[in-house]
Amino acid sequence: MRWSPFLLSALLSLGLSAAQAAGLRAFDVPASTDGPAIRGVVWHPCAEAPHEIDARGGRTFFGVNDCPIVGNKLPLIVISHGRRGWLGGHHDTAAALADAGFMVLTINHPTDTERNTSGTDSLAVTVERPADIKRAIDYALQGWPDAAYIDAGRIGLYGFSWGGYTGLAAVGGEPDLRKGLPNCQTSALRACKELEGGERPSGPIVHDPRIKAAIIVDPYPVLFFAAENLKAVTIPIQLWSSDPAQNGDGLSGCCAAAINDRLPSKPDFHLVKDAKHFSFLATCTLEETAKMAGICTDAPGFDRLAFHRRLHTEAIAFFMTHLGEAGTR
Repeated sequence: MRWSPFLLSALLSLGLSAAQAAGLRAFDVPASTDGPAIRGVVWHPCAEAPHEIDARGGRTFFGVNDCPIVGNKLPLIVISHGRRGWLGGHHDTAAALADAGFMVLTINHPTDTERNTSGTDSLAVTVERPADIKRAIDYALQGWPDAAYIDAGRIGLYGFSWGGYTGLAAVGGEPDLRKGLPNCQTSALRACKELEGGERPSGPIVHDPRIKAAIIVDPYPVLFFAAENLKAVTIPIQLWSSDPAQNGDGLSGCCAAAINDRLPSKPDFHLVKDAKHFSFLATCTLEETAKMAGICTDAPGFDRLAFHRRLHTEAIAFFMTHLGEAGTR
């Protein structure tokens, strides 16, 4: 669905007027026979003014730690980060959604983060990542001390890059994980090499029918998803793509056009001119830019802050449309 600029602005203003900042609370799924511990943070509506929070490593969040939660029976959005990412990679998006009245859960995928890359690009992580989403939602609804604030009937997902793969799998996609997959035979992807070496996935892909709407950004890898592998993805999808012209260096996550053509129901598709793959990550601090120039530097003339305002407006409108009003406040 396309929204008029006036309506989008009005929706965003409604969300921001209800809560002035994002509150932050710790969220830690304990290890069990189903998998390792999952570290997370919940961003939620808060009536206090935001301030800078040291997120370590030269990073800064804007919000309020342990602020009282505003509202009840709030929709929950789970954010899945990209390859070697972390739970704060989309902190501005999480804060914007929380300001608009959503509970937002960001997690670290245990074996594919900046600090633990043991599963990065592996066959194992193709199965583990969707399972992480289900385990996190299970805990959010059943074990987390503030579970009563969440409306279990209104759950959404936001996935970037490998998080886009994760999201597609979690909402019904059945990745083709077999030896001899044509595009996989010549790929340098670790999972492809393992498949060609005779390895098999450690278990089935775990789907979560509780997820009612999803935003998918530059999903990767798409070679596991032919159209027939996506035929069960029937929930509303908002699909975002970076600009192929800005990703000629082979960045893993560019672009989403192929998935746009394969989904059984036409998604709300956005191709962002001049955006690089990493333009979807939160704007970097000076210290981050010095350490990770490739991730933090956009194309000449591309304004990441302005783009994120548009991204957040569209995301809020999408989730409000498909999950309902953001809650009783």
